[in-house]
Amino acid sequence: MSPITKKNSGPPVPSGAIPQRGADSYAIVPRLPSGVITADQLEALARAIRTYEIPIAKLTSGQRIALVGIKAGDVPGVWADLGMGEGRAVKHGVHYVQACPGTAACGYGQQDSLGLGAWLEELFSGLDLPAKVKVGVSGCPMCCGESYVRDIGLVGRKNGWTVVFGGNAGGRPRMGDELAAGLDADQALELVGRVLEHYREQAKKCQRTARFVEARGIASVRAALGLAEPGVRD
Repeated sequence: MSPITKKNSGPPVPSGAIPQRGADSYAIVPRLPSGVITADQLEALARAIRTYEIPIAKLTSGQRIALVGIKAGDVPGVWADLGMGEGRAVKHGVHYVQACPGTAACGYGQQDSLGLGAWLEELFSGLDLPAKVKVGVSGCPMCCGESYVRDIGLVGRKNGWTVVFGGNAGGRPRMGDELAAGLDADQALELVGRVLEHYREQAKKCQRTARFVEARGIASVRAALGLAEPGVRD
């Protein structure tokens, strides 16, 4: 979880920053699609931490790095020195796409989870939605990308991708429902776009996908998307 705590009161929050406990203390969360980071980005993070004396650098559950305890006046300089985009942490919309190594590195991988995760980030990271949405991509049915407890989940199998909707790992956990299976990458991306559009048009403000499915029923979602009941998983 990104280190979001009790908001402070006072001057306006610097752009791209999250208020923390105490006065003049902010956090930022750079965007790291699917948790992939380069040597240059690691060096930029290390330089910024030293230069601005940032007290906490925290790995988050969304495969990102949160820098915590930044002074308001330092926030623009930190962003400029990092040269990285902002990862959503409190705004509505797609917060992150987490992905396992998949066929890029894992012997169990059956599909390219890192590649699909990168496309999901590219296509949907700026989409305005009723609430925050988290995406998990797993390259095989072992599901190391936590796909069934994410708002949008994708699971790779030998015959293609399975798309899952309505999962949640919070205080009211819910296993997501399978929408379709045996899809190629383009078909999976198209279905994700359609289910997000349906969710955006029909959900109440601040209603997470799990609560949306509970209220509407997954059969209603499938019907709206023109989908049949999925078959038995392989």
